[in-house]
Amino acid sequence: MAVRPISITGDPVLHSPASEVTAVDDELRALVADMFETMDAAPGVGLAGPQVGVGKRLFVYSWTDDDGELWRGVAINPTLWQSPLSIEPLDDDSESEGCLSVPGERFPLRRADGVVLRATDLDGDEVEIEAWGWLARIFQHEYDHLDGILYADRLEHPFHKAAAKAVRKKGWGQPGSTWLPGVDHLED
Repeated sequence: MAVRPISITGDPVLHSPASEVTAVDDELRALVADMFETMDAAPGVGLAGPQVGVGKRLFVYSWTDDDGELWRGVAINPTLWQSPLSIEPLDDDSESEGCLSVPGERFPLRRADGVVLRATDLDGDEVEIEAWGWLARIFQHEYDHLDGILYADRLEHPFHKAAAKAVRKKGWGQPGSTWLPGVDHLED
């Protein structure tokens, strides 16, 4: 297992749809182990293949809910169904999220309250998870990565403008920018 560099916004792998995973084999299992180690070192609650430079449709997640239940797993070739978006005003605190590929930045973004995730696990078995709240947000965020969409791409004004300014200020937005959890210390 190894911690892998995380691609920063601007790298083409983050802005292109990922390819289907064609085999659940030892090579994929090694990648997933590296992804868990990278996510935990960052630390993060989710990490998609494109974020570690692998344009494949998979992501890992790890989050403990308010009841102390650990939700940790891998989603290979997932599909995602979402509940309708709320029409209530956006809550800047409870709907704020960040991204390991836009490190140190957080902005509010409307997400669906509930989702159904269907995917394959590392045993090649089909899994289905109905998720609400923060876990649903994690699944939507990671699923977007597989379609070449970063959360910053979905932000509305004025947050989109603030995110774009932060990317320019930090010199991101170009191919090849990465950071290594546990080694690079990016300022918030």
